[in-house]
Amino acid sequence: MIRLVASVSLGAIALAACAAAAPPPPSVAADAGPAAAAPAVTRTPEGAREFIADVEKDLGDFNLIAGRAAWVNATYINDDTDALNAYFGTIGTEKGVKYATEAAQWLQVPGLDSDTTRKLNLLRGALVLAAPTTPGAAAELNDITTRLQSSYGKGRATHNGKSITGDDAEALMGSLRDPKQTAEIWQSWHETTGRPMRQDYQHMVEIANAGAKELGYADTGAMWRSQYDMTPEQFSAMYERLLNELKPLYTQLHCYTRAKLNQKYGNSVQPASGPIRADLLGNMWAQEWGNIYDVVAPKGAGDVGYDLTDLLVAHKYTPEQMVKTGERFYTSLGFAPLPETFWQRSQITRPRDREVICHASAWDVDAKDDLRIKMCTKVNADDFVTIHHELGHNFYQRDYKDQSFLYQNGANDGFHEAIGDFIALSVTPEYLVQIGLLDRSKVPSADKDVGLLLRQAMDKVAFMPFGYVVDKWRYGVFDGSISATGYEAGWTNLRQQYQGIVPPVARSEADFDPGAKFHIPGNTPYARYLLARVLQFQFYKAACDMSGWQGPLHRCSFYGNKQVGQRLDAMLKIGASRPWPDALEAFTGTREISGKPMLEYFAPLQAWLEEQNRGRQCGW
Repeated sequence: MIRLVASVSLGAIALAACAAAAPPPPSVAADAGPAAAAPAVTRTPEGAREFIADVEKDLGDFNLIAGRAAWVNATYINDDTDALNAYFGTIGTEKGVKYATEAAQWLQVPGLDSDTTRKLNLLRGALVLAAPTTPGAAAELNDITTRLQSSYGKGRATHNGKSITGDDAEALMGSLRDPKQTAEIWQSWHETTGRPMRQDYQHMVEIANAGAKELGYADTGAMWRSQYDMTPEQFSAMYERLLNELKPLYTQLHCYTRAKLNQKYGNSVQPASGPIRADLLGNMWAQEWGNIYDVVAPKGAGDVGYDLTDLLVAHKYTPEQMVKTGERFYTSLGFAPLPETFWQRSQITRPRDREVICHASAWDVDAKDDLRIKMCTKVNADDFVTIHHELGHNFYQRDYKDQSFLYQNGANDGFHEAIGDFIALSVTPEYLVQIGLLDRSKVPSADKDVGLLLRQAMDKVAFMPFGYVVDKWRYGVFDGSISATGYEAGWTNLRQQYQGIVPPVARSEADFDPGAKFHIPGNTPYARYLLARVLQFQFYKAACDMSGWQGPLHRCSFYGNKQVGQRLDAMLKIGASRPWPDALEAFTGTREISGKPMLEYFAPLQAWLEEQNRGRQCGW
């Protein structure tokens, strides 16, 4: 999550960059007579440039106060902060719709220069959710979206009958190995968090689709897919191509993991064929499976020689120290340290005295230097990696701060996610030695490579179909192919079709399991995460090649390499000022997003998995 304000998102990175409220019109004297009709706007290229300049100032000015309101609401949830965030969100949505509509009109002017055209297109597509111009629609939409997010933040699960917070539930799902307990947590979280949202979500879809259609889009999903320097249809084709490139690798991983779960739990819990039970995979949403590496680790090769969580605990790391360590990776590449206000204003751990949204996010409150992260950090491997990821957003934000407002964003939203992801790929044994967490004598030998790759694949590869399904479901909801009476069935069916995953308990249309995933009530487009999983391997391979790394790709660390930092800095500074293939080429030398570097990274593992799965019935 990046620039958070309301329901407008330039480049669809977060919830919004919203517009300023227009000042009230000057009062008219009683004897002034009837008001004259407003003169018709003469649309010229110069007028378009003036329009853009006015909008950028308006958005930039308002972003500061609206960003602070959103921050307070996310870190101090109560009725008052809900109301404040909804208030500013309403202003942002109304202005966003107005500017998007006007931008579409200005785009019809002949003779526009390329810079103005690009900014107008960014502005037209900057909305995450568009309210129609019907009076009261923007306020209603923002009331609903604020309510949905707050409902998620207040969500609870039960463990052994005791109520627990969402972040505690997530942690337990990673460590518990009792299927009765994991089923209890899974069911209670999905039902207490998701079910209450269903009616609000349905109404939100109706309003947002009406707004998207007023802007000339077929529906909200088409509006989202239009933000990639290509048509929605071209994007859908690329999106599906990337998933299909990686499907054979995922199928082998699924087959192997299912067999290991069957060996541990037996046929009554996890059958040897068919889908995998969702709560057995160490994650509330079965989106990443690394937490059950202990279950699937191969004998002999499975012990990678260290456990990152144990190393952090043994070295008495605090959450703040984990963040400092993440910052040092970026400064080792030549980036300046984070500002002091980052440490004063960030939420690094869960406050004890109030409700907050714990979902990790990175914030750029003033489009300059007021950078923050919001986490409920625990001292474990997952959060250590997440910190490296979130800080990637912050360093990206600061690098493009000198761009004009509409260009203060990633080349596309997948880029923004991929920056921190590819840095986090460098959390390798070599990196852990470099920062003093791991003794060089304990670095795993080459015969541990299968274990190292399997541990990575349990997160990186396992995620791919989940990353596809989240927006595949929403695209269907927005275009009506998944009806309001079939939300739950649509979600469950897609999960089974693409992930090979099924719920641990029966579901019905009384349920709303999508709402139990933050990005659904938070209305954060999710295609970026799938793109980021692919892009990070392209960035990582390019960085390792630049650094002259000679060992296996998956062991590479470019920590401390200033050449990588210089090339990365040059790409980040582009922001959204040029089409994303230009930015991709600046760092990697290629212009096409491809799954091939990811397949190259995991090629030794795929060969090993195919051998392990010989004779098994793979697929589901």
